[in-house]
Amino acid sequence: MTAPPRLAAADEPAPETVRLAGVGFGYADSPDVLRDVNLILPRGSFHFLTGPSGAGKSSLLRLLTLAERPTAGRIALFGQEVTDLHRAAAPAFRRRMGVVFQDFRLLDHLDLFENAALTLRVSGRKAGSYGADVEEMLRWVGLGERMDARPPQLSGGEKQRLAIARAVMGNPELIIADEPTGSVDKAMADKLLMLFQSLNKLGATVLIASHDEALAERSGARRLRLDRGRLTGAVASGDRP
Repeated sequence: MTAPPRLAAADEPAPETVRLAGVGFGYADSPDVLRDVNLILPRGSFHFLTGPSGAGKSSLLRLLTLAERPTAGRIALFGQEVTDLHRAAAPAFRRRMGVVFQDFRLLDHLDLFENAALTLRVSGRKAGSYGADVEEMLRWVGLGERMDARPPQLSGGEKQRLAIARAVMGNPELIIADEPTGSVDKAMADKLLMLFQSLNKLGATVLIASHDEALAERSGARRLRLDRGRLTGAVASGDRP
C-alpha cells in the first residue's frame, strides 16, 4: 500500500486540543443525550469514539464543531474557552478543524477538484499554490479519474472519500470524523485509516466516531466509549497516548 500524500506540518498548536468538563447536552424531550462528560484530548493524540446507536456520539461531535452548545459544563478548544462563544467567532475555530460529516455536505454545483479544494480556497490560498496537492490527494483516495465529475454522479463510497479528502486538505490541527469508513470496503477503510494516522504523526489530533470495532482495533488508537450519554472506559479523561 502506497503512503498517503505528504502535507506540511501545521504551526505549533496549543498543547491541549480539547477539554470538556462536566458537559451535558439535550433537548426538551430528551434532556440527557450527554451527561457529565469529562474529556481531555492532548495535542497529537488519536482516539476512536465507539458506542451503540443513540449513545450520543454525533451529539458530542456537534459540540466539538460548535454546531451546538452544551446545556451544562464547559468546553475549551485549542486552549481557549468556547462554551459561550459568539457565533461570529465560530468560523475562526472551525478553520482549524477538518470535519467529515455523515451526510458528506458536498456542494453539488462544484466538481470533485473544486469540492476538495474548498477549504484552501476559503482560507485565501491562490489556486496555483495547491492544484498539484489536491490532484494528488484525489488520486490517492481513488478519485483521480473523476476530478471533473460532480457529487450527484458519485456513489456513496465515492462521496465519502471526497469528503475525507476535503476535510484534510487544509492540514487541520483537529480532525473530527463521523463514521468516515461506513460506505467503503475494508481495503479502502484501511487506506483511509493510514491517511488519518499519517496526519496524526504530523501533529493533528484525531477523533473518529465509528461503529467499526475491528477498524478501531486495527488502528491501535486509544478508544473512548459512550453508553447512554456517559463516557466510559479507560480513556474517559486525559489519558495520554
